[in-house]
Amino acid sequence: MPMEIAVGDILTLKKTHPCGSKEWEVLYVGGDLRLKCLGCNHQLMIPRTKIEKNIKAIQKRP
Repeated sequence: MPMEIAVGDILTLKKTHPCGSKEWEVLYVGGDLRLKCLGCNHQLMIPRTKIEKNIKAIQKRP
């Protein structure tokens, strides 16, 4: 069953991005997720199944 992830949520991942940040903002939700690094603003599309394994915490949008 897929995790409940919504646009605007902040994901804390287990591994760091090369810029040093572990936090990513969700920009698009579907079969893939579009994420934006909060350290360097790099964006990427990644399959939902791959990213769900690497999520440490989810901060829901207010």
